[in-house]
Amino acid sequence: MKLSDSARESRFYNEDFAPVPLEERTWNTWNYTSIWIGMAVCVPTYMLASSMIQEGMSWWQAVFTILLGNLIVLVPLLLNGFPGAKYGIPFPVLIRSSFGMQGSILAGLLRGLVGCGWFGIQSWIGGNAIYQLILVVAPQMGNSAYLGDFIGLNIAQLICFFIFWGINIWIIHKGIETVRIFESWSAPLLLIAGLGLMIWAISSAGSFSDILAQTASFHPEPGSTFGTIFWPSLTAIVGFWATLSLNIPDFTRYAISQKAHYTGQALGLPTTMTLFSFIGIFVTSATILIFGEAIWDPIILLSKFDSSVVIILSMVLLSIATLSTNIAANVVASANDIANIAPKRISFKMGGYITGVIGILIFPWKLLADPSGYIFLWLIAYSALLGAITGIMICDFFVIRKRSLDLESLYNINTTLPEWNHKAWIAFGFSILPVLPGFLIQVGLLNAESIGSFWNNLYSYAWFITFGIAFLLYWILSGKK
Repeated sequence: MKLSDSARESRFYNEDFAPVPLEERTWNTWNYTSIWIGMAVCVPTYMLASSMIQEGMSWWQAVFTILLGNLIVLVPLLLNGFPGAKYGIPFPVLIRSSFGMQGSILAGLLRGLVGCGWFGIQSWIGGNAIYQLILVVAPQMGNSAYLGDFIGLNIAQLICFFIFWGINIWIIHKGIETVRIFESWSAPLLLIAGLGLMIWAISSAGSFSDILAQTASFHPEPGSTFGTIFWPSLTAIVGFWATLSLNIPDFTRYAISQKAHYTGQALGLPTTMTLFSFIGIFVTSATILIFGEAIWDPIILLSKFDSSVVIILSMVLLSIATLSTNIAANVVASANDIANIAPKRISFKMGGYITGVIGILIFPWKLLADPSGYIFLWLIAYSALLGAITGIMICDFFVIRKRSLDLESLYNINTTLPEWNHKAWIAFGFSILPVLPGFLIQVGLLNAESIGSFWNNLYSYAWFITFGIAFLLYWILSGKK
């Protein structure tokens, strides 16, 4: 559909946000499969099961929880991907229909700022891989000048961080088509690298069953029952891709058909997440037999190889894996969400540059200092916010609007959409109230004993609670039956 001149002149329009014409929608099933392989094969996925196993799960319980969580989050991914493919519009434009023209800016930033945080985390992981690579050929770089406790890094570490950061920014500068091409050719390499780690583990440590038997030693003390850690773990897994379940229209707007992104996502996400998480468990188990200790961090593991050629090749592949995740999962969404603040002034590329700056300012190496806090506090906390937004978006498009949008109204302030959809924000606000006490307990601002364990336990279900309440309240407030 071609927009009117008034819509194109609106302050809510720029060329990056315009509906993608049918003849320019070229992404096929393999593109969506590969983009999910590229995003899922990363260090956080490799380490994802570690916290669950250390809390008391068996290896197969952790793998099952990861598979189930990804099957659950696949549903909103496919649902929110539908309007993107139908109308060729990105997430910041789609969300205007549910949160209002101005309200969509704030709602989008809730997702965009999370992406900035993830961008910083992944940039640090990629930079650290480069640092370990340099230490192979120049070990003396490990003794470079320390920059003080405020920075918390030496000069070589900081330079490596900025090298990887700069590669990300360069790809964004080249545009979205470069992202598609990069993901398509990197996906097979990443799968081969993961399977190569498994082959190395078996050849170095023994039989399949002997290796997995070592997972019993991951528990530092008698673990909790499966039931007590299942729900917070499942919520964390859903939270892992809760961001993409919102901004998936940023990618499906380029789909050649609905079937292309449905099939590609279903093939790419749950299978890759489950397989690569299992590889993380399996290889870590093997490290107990090979090195006498459990090494969860693949960067540390790869640095222990005797062959410099193997270390260099492995670190290059690890950098590619981190880069493919960072660009697709974090920068694209954040760039669009920041551009939505003032589309006439901020382009997609400028939004990407701003994302990069924020990713530096959060000091991601300090955010990752506590892995358990990163998984269970960080993931669950923002999943609560994003669950509410997801519930409202899905209700608005599929229930209230019956899968039909007026494109003109999404760009032109003089049409039927309000600046702020108060019904959406009321539903959003009330949906997060039940999980707020649990969050305050987690960050130490409330005492669990003073208000009861019920609220703390409720926090474990954060995404599911906020999604359900927001969906129902928005439906009721919109007067639909």
